[in-house]
Amino acid sequence: MTAPDFQLDPRLVRRRAGRAAAGYGKVDTLAREVSRRMGERLDYIRITPTRILDLGCGPGADLPGFAQRYPGIPRIAIDSAPAMLAQARGDTGLLKRLLRFGKPAEPDFICADATALPLARSSVSLVWSNLMLQWLHDPLPALKEAHRVLEVGGMVMFSTLGPDTLKELRASLPQSDAEHLHRFIDMHDLGDALVKAGFADPVMDMDMITVTYAGLDDLLNALRTSGSTNASTNRPRGLVGKGHWQHLRSHYEKLRKNDRLPVTVEVVYGHAWKAEPKVADDGRAIVRFQPKPV
Repeated sequence: MTAPDFQLDPRLVRRRAGRAAAGYGKVDTLAREVSRRMGERLDYIRITPTRILDLGCGPGADLPGFAQRYPGIPRIAIDSAPAMLAQARGDTGLLKRLLRFGKPAEPDFICADATALPLARSSVSLVWSNLMLQWLHDPLPALKEAHRVLEVGGMVMFSTLGPDTLKELRASLPQSDAEHLHRFIDMHDLGDALVKAGFADPVMDMDMITVTYAGLDDLLNALRTSGSTNASTNRPRGLVGKGHWQHLRSHYEKLRKNDRLPVTVEVVYGHAWKAEPKVADDGRAIVRFQPKPV
């Protein structure tokens, strides 16, 4: 996991996500591409879900895809930021509800924390989470909750950001004791967390995606607009000096290629299954008797 001295402020994460909700759709190119790649991975997996949970649904851009892929299957959309859920829900006026008559049911929208889901045990069969786990300094509690709400034979599939994300920006920053950028969890540690959460047969892989910007201000504006700014509890308090920005700009400019500044995004993908439990909640071993073959 991340170093023990690294913590994120969940209230600040929610507040910034709320402020970004209205404009998030203008800067969600990365999330849409990652969702597409997750969908390609799902194409090769045999699963027929009876209820789907989109955990950290944001403005709900992934929800229509589930309706197309699994027609008629109930969907649950959970996010911790009410403004994001409002965007996902859209207009719920009477006219729009009447126009939906005879069409697939709308998802259930729930505002909740990923580490304390208001869902019954074994109530869903697919948990999908696109670029949410990086907003938790420790993903294990959320993965344990995903395991709890999954039925036996159900699957969790997620994407998150790996340690090389924003490596150019990180390398260009002046040395400081404060956390100017988030730390991201290694793929192998995430695989270990899946096992600790009780999942079986974890599969992990990753992509390196390079996004380019005309200048540093464009990158920083995209981060602010998407709500992806620093929420570390050890973030700098107050304004940084002119020298800080001069150092950052001059060092980043050395990386310019084809008149564009590169930005590396390490995307980590994982999926795993909920197997039959071997131990009861009270710690006793579970013994199963199978009928003798005739």
